Amino acid sequence: MSLSAAEFRKLLAPLALMVALLAAGSGLIYWVDKEQRAARQQLAGAREENRQARERLTRIAEEEKEVNDKLEVYRRLKSLHILGEEQRLEWADAMTRIRKSRELIDLRYSVGRQQTIASIPGKPASVDFYASTMKVDVALLHEGDLFGFLRDLRESGNAYYSVKRCAITRTGIAPTGASLVPRLRAECDIDLITIMDRASKA
Repeated sequence: MSLSAAEFRKLLAPLALMVALLAAGSGLIYWVDKEQRAARQQLAGAREENRQARERLTRIAEEEKEVNDKLEVYRRLKSLHILGEEQRLEWADAMTRIRKSRELIDLRYSVGRQQTIASIPGKPASVDFYASTMKVDVALLHEGDLFGFLRDLRESGNAYYSVKRCAITRTGIAPTGASLVPRLRAECDIDLITIMDRASKA
């Protein structure tokens, strides 16, 4: 079948329109595919940013908990008067109060020189642990007096009291009806431990 020139001219416009539509369709498919790839890349980037943000939030939460835990320990130590310089006057006052409240007949003590027992490096400065040994010689009516004395000493604060040694001996003094006679004596070595945070002094 052959087309005349007039018929061919009539078909030129629809053919041109078809070619143009095919070209536009191909271009549209290419553009949509390109936009999808870009969207997928943006989505992947957004997911990665979201993952990194969650990790940062997790780290911040962990660091905040660690800081709060350390702050609570610091507050506890501060409330016990363990942090800072030795408080020897307060120690002496505590011993006087305990002797009077416990009605201890004979209580003698001496506190040795302060010594460093540990130094822990930290940021921004180290934390040093000191101990001064208190030697106690006390007369007792019974063993319970010693336990009460040690309990009162620990509850008095102003240091951490670590009992290194306690030895109880009998006095050999016979009890009389006229007055209470101590039948026991205790000799104790007690470390009075304080903590110095060098950062707080900087």
